Amino acid sequence: MNTIDTSQYPDQLNSKTEQIKQTFAEFTVPELEVFASKPSHYRLRAEFRIWHEGDRCHYAMTEKGNKKNIYEVIDFPIASELINRLMPELLHELNSTQALKHRLFQAEFLTTLSGDALITLIYHRQLDDEWKELALALQTKLGVSIIGRARKQKVVLDRDFVIEELTVDNKNYKYKQIEGGFTQPNGEMNKAMLAWSQSCSDIINPNKQSDLVELYCGNGNFSVALAGHYRKILATEISKTSVNAAQYNIQENGIDNLIIARLSSEEFVQALQGERAFRRLKDIELSDYQFDNVLVDPPRAGLDDESVKQVQNYNNIIYISCNPETLSNNLKVLTQTHEIKRFALFDQFPYTHHVECGVLLCRKKNA
Repeated sequence: MNTIDTSQYPDQLNSKTEQIKQTFAEFTVPELEVFASKPSHYRLRAEFRIWHEGDRCHYAMTEKGNKKNIYEVIDFPIASELINRLMPELLHELNSTQALKHRLFQAEFLTTLSGDALITLIYHRQLDDEWKELALALQTKLGVSIIGRARKQKVVLDRDFVIEELTVDNKNYKYKQIEGGFTQPNGEMNKAMLAWSQSCSDIINPNKQSDLVELYCGNGNFSVALAGHYRKILATEISKTSVNAAQYNIQENGIDNLIIARLSSEEFVQALQGERAFRRLKDIELSDYQFDNVLVDPPRAGLDDESVKQVQNYNNIIYISCNPETLSNNLKVLTQTHEIKRFALFDQFPYTHHVECGVLLCRKKNA
């Protein structure tokens, strides 16, 4: 349970590569660009059940589809080296302090490539002043931030986020990543995705004279890294927490040509088509933008039918997908008006069947 055979990784990646080629064989696809992950210590976040046996507790996982079989987790080699260092240190402190482990049932780790870390402890009881005092001491001892959670309760001792610092194409970017919010779990693969998106942007907008709209922007992961490649960027995100993080990231990175609007992709389509007016867009004049380009990074469900139609209105599409099946379905429509110029496989999740893809599409002549 606690070991992986890294020697098998190249074969597993080759299998994924062949799978993607077969899945998209019906399309005219250029040579597949394959980005391999580190074979170990690549995952920046992890969560474990806390299992209690007598006076001792330990990390535990269950078999998929069979929650009765409990496996003790000693280490977790796919997780970052920082998570693996913190795991035994935290467990020792929990087992040494009854009030910290009492009715604790889950521990979550969030780390960054730049060495920041946050641990969330989740309980089946309300957290009191004694817990807070002990958790503050634990936080100091481990040198990380700690959050306590229980039913309808969240105790933040100092902060509920980490700061990631990434270097992409020799430029440094800083990102606030919120506890419980979405972040790319494989940091090095995220850097590869950002660099790939930048190179696509250089192809479709070499003079930086046109603008980009991004749907599902999260904390601005792509938008921040792409700001220097477009005249202006307007990005949309429905989560208030993610939007707040994105605003912080815009300021921290000194960006002045990126605006985040708290809208769903469906609402943004309605705004563009003049069907509805939104107060959240009152200071944004959509007619000032030259939206030749769009970047979409949708959830596993892919783009809905209306969003696909809207995306077809742009000359260039950068599509980041975490689900090849829904990507294929969307491409059946998108390739009626656009042709695939680049296709990439990002192995975000080694040793699983999950695959992340990147596709650059450009409008066909006379389409």
